[in-house]
Amino acid sequence: MAGRYKAYPEYKDSGIDWLGEIPESWIALPIKRVSSFTTGMTPSTAVSEYYADDETDYEWIRPEDIKETSESVSASKFLTNLGWKTQRVVPAQSSLICCIGTIGKTGYSLKPVTTNQQITAATFNLSPKYYFYVLLAARAELEQMATGNVVQILNTERLGRLYVPFITENEALKIANFLDHETAKIDTLIAKQEKLIELLKEKRQAVISHAVTKGLNPDAPMKDSGVEWLGEVPEHWAVLPTKRFFRLVAEPSPKNHDKELLSVYAAIGVAPRKELEQKGNKASNTDGYWLVKKGDIIVNKLLAWMGAVGYSEYNGVTSPAYDILRKTKDINPKFYHYLFRQEFTQKEFKRWSRGIMEMRLRLYFEELGRIMMPMPPKNEQDAIVDEIESMVSKFSQVEEKSKLQIELLKERKTALISAAVTGKIDVRDWEPK
Repeated sequence: MAGRYKAYPEYKDSGIDWLGEIPESWIALPIKRVSSFTTGMTPSTAVSEYYADDETDYEWIRPEDIKETSESVSASKFLTNLGWKTQRVVPAQSSLICCIGTIGKTGYSLKPVTTNQQITAATFNLSPKYYFYVLLAARAELEQMATGNVVQILNTERLGRLYVPFITENEALKIANFLDHETAKIDTLIAKQEKLIELLKEKRQAVISHAVTKGLNPDAPMKDSGVEWLGEVPEHWAVLPTKRFFRLVAEPSPKNHDKELLSVYAAIGVAPRKELEQKGNKASNTDGYWLVKKGDIIVNKLLAWMGAVGYSEYNGVTSPAYDILRKTKDINPKFYHYLFRQEFTQKEFKRWSRGIMEMRLRLYFEELGRIMMPMPPKNEQDAIVDEIESMVSKFSQVEEKSKLQIELLKERKTALISAAVTGKIDVRDWEPK
């Protein structure tokens, strides 16, 4: 960083660990000396008249609305004028700091807003944009200042102890303008990489969807499948009920076994539960769970319509709450893994599910077994799976490169903000190019 930008002529020890050395003319003060705080609140949910169904001028900011960029925060929830009057209104040009939960996440508001109780707003007497960037740089320090075992909390008394630089308004404005310009460029590059990742996901889904319903040969004669959701399929493919090539199995596991505990997720398919134990998903006793063999399809009956179905690469056990499908014909189960995880198939799963409300819908094998599915010849299933996996691998490599690029850009942005607001680089003579 220092190689690209010059340093200040002289430095001194700030006496504050997170600030380190600061320019000779700067001083460090508790943030409460240069700002005032407004804690947020939630309007009574018992009074529906406080909340607006549509977008209004009365923004109510929550942590999920905060994006740590130089752009102003935008609310996803709005109040009525009546609800607004019950709130503590935060002045424009305030920094919105998450002080419960995700400590230190900070956004900037260009207009008056209200916030929920997880957010404390800091309103600065001078140089508000500069201090927004100071707070971004101080996130790790804010995290250390928080207390609480289950939920981290940073109260205003502790927040007020954060030491920040106190500099001339002119210098603060130059630093803020520099960071507005430079971080906006970085944010644009990040957005491009994120867009590329989204396009890759869309392309991947489109390729898979086409392959499992139309095959790989664009010149193959087509026929009406007779199934509305499936449309046309290659003429030589069969269309059969799922129960014609899968059966439901329920083999109890032996006691005191050491088999892999498996689960199925909408996002990733089947995975060993041990990989997710650190997130609180550990099961204490798996006696009586169902045995799973590699090649089985595991179906989460409650969430199948949301994509929680997949092929198992593992031998193991899984919860009796799940159904296990095992092939009865010479098929490639991976072909059906890809087919079952498509959005159009999930809609069909939902249509066949039973339950009194959406979140109670269950897809039982009695119904799943009746759903008509395409059945290409086995060699064609194998070729389709190979093509999909080759394509997915290529897309994943590009996606990983994009994710790495995003991380590097974020690191550069963080380092640039920290260097500028703590005086490690001198941008007083900077001009936009």
